[in-house]
Amino acid sequence: MQNRSFVHLHVHTEYSLLDGAIRIPNMLEKAWSLGMDSVAITDHGNMFGAVQFFDQAKKSGIKPILGCEVYLAPGDRRDKSSPTNGGPSSYHLILLVMDATGYKNLSRLVTLGYLEGFYYHPRIDMELLRELNSGLIALSACLKGPVAFAIRQGKIDVARKRAEELASIFDNERFFLEVQANGMRDQEKVNVALRELAQELSLPLVATNDCHYLERKDAEAHDALLCIQTGKTVDDTNRMKFPTDEFYFKSREEMEAALPGLEDALDNTTLIASRCGFDMEFGNYKYPVFEVPGGKSLDDLLREQAKEGLATRLKEKEEQEGAVPEEAINQYKERLEYELDIICKMGFSGYLLIVSDFIEYARRAGIPVGPGRGSAAGSLVAYCLRITNIDPIKYGLLFERFLNPQRISMPDIDIDFCMKGRDDVIRYVAEKYGKENVCQIITFGTMKARAVIRDVGRTLNIPLGEVDRIAKMVPEGPKVSLEKALASEPELQALEKEKPYVAKLLNISKALEGLARHASTHASGVVISDRPLVEYLPLYKGARDEIMTQFTMDRIEQLGLIKFDFLGLRTLTVIKHTLDLIEKTLGHKVDIEKIPLTDEATYQLCCDGKTTGVFQLESDGMKDLMRRLKPGVFEDMVALVALYRPGPLGSNMIDEFIQGKHGKVEINYILPQLEPILRETYGVILYQEQVMRIAQVLADYTLAEADELRKAIGKKKPEVMARHRERFIEGSVKNGVTQETAERLFDLIEKFGGYGFNKSHSVAYAMIAYQTAYLKAHYPVQFMTALLTQDMGNQDKTIKNIAECREMGIEILPPDINESEADFSVVEGKIRFGLGAIKNVGLKAVEYIIEERKTNGPFKSIHDFCRRVEGAKVNRRVLEGLIQCGAFDFTGIPRARLFAGLDDISRFCGSSHDPNQLSMFGPSQDSDGTTPLFELPEVEEWSEREKLRREKESLGFYITGHPLDRFKDDLSRLVTCSIQDLANQQDRSIVHIAGVVESLKVKRTKKGDKMAVINLEDLSGSIEVIIFPD
Repeated sequence: MQNRSFVHLHVHTEYSLLDGAIRIPNMLEKAWSLGMDSVAITDHGNMFGAVQFFDQAKKSGIKPILGCEVYLAPGDRRDKSSPTNGGPSSYHLILLVMDATGYKNLSRLVTLGYLEGFYYHPRIDMELLRELNSGLIALSACLKGPVAFAIRQGKIDVARKRAEELASIFDNERFFLEVQANGMRDQEKVNVALRELAQELSLPLVATNDCHYLERKDAEAHDALLCIQTGKTVDDTNRMKFPTDEFYFKSREEMEAALPGLEDALDNTTLIASRCGFDMEFGNYKYPVFEVPGGKSLDDLLREQAKEGLATRLKEKEEQEGAVPEEAINQYKERLEYELDIICKMGFSGYLLIVSDFIEYARRAGIPVGPGRGSAAGSLVAYCLRITNIDPIKYGLLFERFLNPQRISMPDIDIDFCMKGRDDVIRYVAEKYGKENVCQIITFGTMKARAVIRDVGRTLNIPLGEVDRIAKMVPEGPKVSLEKALASEPELQALEKEKPYVAKLLNISKALEGLARHASTHASGVVISDRPLVEYLPLYKGARDEIMTQFTMDRIEQLGLIKFDFLGLRTLTVIKHTLDLIEKTLGHKVDIEKIPLTDEATYQLCCDGKTTGVFQLESDGMKDLMRRLKPGVFEDMVALVALYRPGPLGSNMIDEFIQGKHGKVEINYILPQLEPILRETYGVILYQEQVMRIAQVLADYTLAEADELRKAIGKKKPEVMARHRERFIEGSVKNGVTQETAERLFDLIEKFGGYGFNKSHSVAYAMIAYQTAYLKAHYPVQFMTALLTQDMGNQDKTIKNIAECREMGIEILPPDINESEADFSVVEGKIRFGLGAIKNVGLKAVEYIIEERKTNGPFKSIHDFCRRVEGAKVNRRVLEGLIQCGAFDFTGIPRARLFAGLDDISRFCGSSHDPNQLSMFGPSQDSDGTTPLFELPEVEEWSEREKLRREKESLGFYITGHPLDRFKDDLSRLVTCSIQDLANQQDRSIVHIAGVVESLKVKRTKKGDKMAVINLEDLSGSIEVIIFPD
């Protein structure tokens, strides 16, 4: 009986970046609807989608076949030169995984393609195929395959030889010649030749369709995707384009119609599928090996270190707060034992020890570590190991929020490091556990709603201004989709109906929305394994040669590999730099971990909303909230972090909190039992931990069970919430609460608990907020200097910081060749601009100038400068920047004269003192007593406006003044909003802003009308503004 089934073995998902347009869930649904029991994915050169595909296929009842369309170098993979015979730099070959050996080999091949063979594409070669072919089936691929390519060139002998070589490598039985049903004339000719070759060499044929999109109708969207990849427009005739619309996920019947007489090739797809039996292992943890001294177990070592750490912490507590009562000491000891028992029972001792070890290294190396982040701040063990610096008992934090004994899942400890030290900690981990066992993790940027409209708009050649206007009709937010935007925006609906090209733009954008666009390194994720990672997964090399996993963080966890989060937090860098500047300029040290949490000046700074540059507290909305709330104790700072989020901001929680705090309403705790839980938040359920405590106190939940309730509230699953409602009400009633009150309480928990924030995280981040506010309140010059240095590469932030300095009465001095360091620096209570912030000067030139100054003293004049520096290191471009920003103002020579003499200054930098040359300029002496090298032209000094313009040109912002300064009084009456504050305004609200037009681009609409794009800058920042014809 004829086999009527068929399996697609050559499929490109969205992970063939900007080439494949197939979403894995949609493909599986399509395969199921066509009665296919198996399917393969074969993305170009990578295995990005392998775990997602395997997991979702298994759940769909479809057999997953892992594969890859690899790039095969024509010679040695390490040869990065173009072929001299006019051939391609790589061919294509399909490899499919049969078993565990095949998976390991394919992972190695794909990895080596990136690490050793990358030349335009990640290439392997025949040498690697000979070595790593076990457990793999090979298909000869598309028209770019080595066999098909030779056939197209008319070189049948070469094609035969290549087919024989590949057949030999794959033991004849694991190599198939691939015919395709894509409707291309070249393909049809190649198919005929492949049939003949198969017969001649006794090789089997297999039929595929090189699927790049799911349905025929998706061809147009796929074409736009290719244009996005290549930067072309659809009407460009000289571009990459698929010649037919046949590259879709066809049924058996459609394949038969396209490939008459090739039923055997179609049947062979199921034969191949039957030979592919690899099963990916999920869930078994692969712990890194943490060496324990003296024959102890991991549990023994953890207990020992934690107990020693508690003794140290209690001693510190006594030093800061006075004698610790025996009752409190017992509470700490009991909590520690409770946590240790759970951690050891769950098998996570090694994880805590590993984290503790690399944090200890960071502290030894002088790398600042954050006080905590996320739920880990709720663990006393983490506090005792100095993983965190937040006392969970003091702040009422819950261990179960961090580690639930009823739910076996890996702990998740995110660690903030100083930006400059993060990479050093990762290097330490790599050296300790083996470089092959440690790797950063990949992440994928996707085509989000607004961005995809702009991408597609470019490919359709729609004017930029119009595309931008349409994109801005789509609301911003992580969960916004084009479908939702169309349903909620009448103006967008009208445009879609009225203008066919807008409808086309939106249709294509919807088809591409959410697809993976590019790969990059995850901001924090690092995986540490017990053996070389390539034994578990393939690796990828990015554009800057950074090596990372090919699987994302979630997929790595599915495989049982252990990931750790190393985050770089710029604020920690600012704090460290501020502390260094305090010691350098004032001569005393500040221990930031021991500052008083009751400092009046710090709270007053917050109450006044003067928190620009303060961690978590610098947005205009937050400043307004602080002015209303008026924080006076540290718990208020914790609440601020939790309150300033979309949920509370969109409810009446904030008003209730503020009114309760200021005694304007009577606080209703509903039940006396709830007062100890809700007192610090004035009766408002603000923290997730409060929800857990309420469930524990009223309904006899264990804290582990209460954590399940907390999760259920967040996920909003009706059936789960119904079970908890019944349990909560029943438990509360048993404890003497009336049915009505219990129901009311659960309703409140369900409503406000959904807005609840992780208190552990709030406390940790409130601590950093308080520390930065403290430094700004007491050491404003040092703090702002550190902030300016940290933001040196960000023009908008620097403009804002300079404006803040002016507001604070801190004078910022322009760059000075004799006083400036590379970074911003403190000079007699003022801030001196850093040479490193000058455009076009470059760090090497800055370091060279500073080194010369330190070695041989300050420069005495422009001529002295020229004598002492080398022209090769301080070129004309560098000099131009230094002059325009005022770095040579110490000479007393107007900038206009120096600029006019730039050619001479540049020419004489580093020149020898040739008497004949010097005589050309006369006998006059320079201010330093030496004969000048040249005379500067007498020219009129620049006007103040011109001076500022050139200052802006060389620095990117104004420093000694601002063009708007002279209009300040008039503008204060007219302007309703600063550029910085625009982000906090409601969409479509009317505002009046004023600024300097920094750039102007005149464009034309499709109708030929003039429009303009301007860059507008005020004292707070800059913004791009589109001015339409009407």
